[in-house]
Amino acid sequence: MAAPRVDFYVLASADPALRLRFACRLVEKAYLHEHQVRVRLDPGDDLTAFDTLLWTFADRSFVPHERLAADHEAAAASVVPVMLADSEAADPEQGDVLVNLAVGAPAGLQRYRRIVEVVDADATRRRLGRERFRFYREHGIQPGTHEMGNAS
Repeated sequence: MAAPRVDFYVLASADPALRLRFACRLVEKAYLHEHQVRVRLDPGDDLTAFDTLLWTFADRSFVPHERLAADHEAAAASVVPVMLADSEAADPEQGDVLVNLAVGAPAGLQRYRRIVEVVDADATRRRLGRERFRFYREHGIQPGTHEMGNAS
């Protein structure tokens, strides 16, 4: 299988809420283009916040999604257009687009056709984003970079 396309979207703001809202727009766009989307977050508050935000970020939008349970048997049995999971959960077999909001690089890169990274201006997230950028390059992937300014 070919290496995935990897794109970094770099935001000028350090506001974590803007980062999550921008990721919601990316997920919505992928869903509307009929992709199977996996959103990878770190365990804890970001997963809950993103789950809530995906239902409420825009009045006009509807993005059907589920949170991946620890045993992910029930969710894996049905095809869910958007699956949210923390970085410690096992990857489901479905999904062609990964939106990585976790601090580390994802395992199983070849499983996806496209990987999207959203990095804001927070110093720690920038540093970790650069590490993931290097990780992709070390795996023979030349990531694209998109400076988004204050887009939210």
